[in-house]
Amino acid sequence: MIKKLLLFFSLFIIILNAYSQDEKILINGKILDSLGLVKNANIINLNTKLGTFSNDSGAFRMLVTKGDSLIISSVQHISKKILITDKILSESNLEISLKLNTYTLDEFELKKHNLMGKLAVDVKSLPKKKRDSILKDNMDFSNVNFAQKDFRIDANIRAKPIIAKTVTNQYSGLEVGKVLSKLNPFKKSKKTKPLEDNLSYLEAFPTKLLNELGNDYFYNQLKIPKEKYYHFLEYCKPLNIEKMYKNGKVLQVIEILRTQSFEYLKITSNVKKNR
Repeated sequence: MIKKLLLFFSLFIIILNAYSQDEKILINGKILDSLGLVKNANIINLNTKLGTFSNDSGAFRMLVTKGDSLIISSVQHISKKILITDKILSESNLEISLKLNTYTLDEFELKKHNLMGKLAVDVKSLPKKKRDSILKDNMDFSNVNFAQKDFRIDANIRAKPIIAKTVTNQYSGLEVGKVLSKLNPFKKSKKTKPLEDNLSYLEAFPTKLLNELGNDYFYNQLKIPKEKYYHFLEYCKPLNIEKMYKNGKVLQVIEILRTQSFEYLKITSNVKKNR
């Protein structure tokens, strides 16, 4: 019986040790170097093949067990290997310091030259033998068969449409456009353009004035009948209201319309009575 109990306790201790070894613990880590925090460093658990990377604050978190090996690598640093011990597991906090990696370039020779960057000048400064060899390599047409014709070029040219060489408004050297423009009696000249612009403005003036001041101003405030609107503007025309309105003197136009409306209504009413 005693032997069975001892065997049971020994098996229990072995299983407990195995379970404790397989138990994963979450540890917090931070990666530093001589300059400060190291971000985007790779941390890989070589036993579980799982990995992570450090954030902008150089910190990371990882599940580990005792005996795991972590490899920390970064482009600018020398890789470092860390073994997980009981102390690391008990503290649950790991601070890793990396050393900066120094990259050395292969040695090369920098030769001074007197080139100016202009082909016409730099070619003359080259030695004659070297210049002749360069020209020979690049201007060698000995392997070109000039007797052989490339019929593809002729076929492409024949496939293009024929372009008629004509000039606008010209026929047999005679500039028809200029002749017709001189014979046209309705052609606008530079002298008539201001007159046409002024006529266009005078035609549009009644509509512009009515749109700006409104129907209420003429028909309700000034008491001008709708059918007498254009007649009233003709009555005020000698006072140059059109020119004032064109020059932006709207307030003066309004004052003239207000004062003249009384006389206009008085005259029109007398005309009606006399009829």
